[in-house]
Amino acid sequence: MRRTSFARWPCSVARTMDLLGDWWTPLVLREAFYGIRRFDEFQQELGIARTTLSERLRRLVDEGLLEKQAYHDEPVRYEYVLTEKGADFWSVLLAMSKWGDRWLATEDGPPVVLHHTRCGHDTQVNVVCEHCGEPIPIEESRMRMGPGYPPRLAERPEIARRFSKE
Repeated sequence: MRRTSFARWPCSVARTMDLLGDWWTPLVLREAFYGIRRFDEFQQELGIARTTLSERLRRLVDEGLLEKQAYHDEPVRYEYVLTEKGADFWSVLLAMSKWGDRWLATEDGPPVVLHHTRCGHDTQVNVVCEHCGEPIPIEESRMRMGPGYPPRLAERPEIARRFSKE
């Protein structure tokens, strides 16, 4: 069964989910943030099928989140290095981790904590307004159409209603 592509939807959440595609892709990226670079290391750490891992790594390379770099000539062996686009996914993983720590952790607490090496404290990510530095609770925010929203869709009554809520 073919899955619906969200790649062209006028929604960054849908487009991101289209890129991720499944639960393995964020876990592959997580391992890359842990410093894993080689195919066999990814496979060992995740216990993922080799064909599945090959597909996920290919997709991450094709989408520009990882870059393949040769580290051995004969036979040619590659490692997978985070690109700027891939490194920018860090904040997404931190937000997912914070949510999981709050809602899915056991009574013992979160399985992994984020340590900020600069200040020396364990911490969690917080979403704040980039202009005023204040948290952004749902009650004090709303989504608006951005400049990339397709004009042909913006004119539809159900879309106008979605974005007119104050």
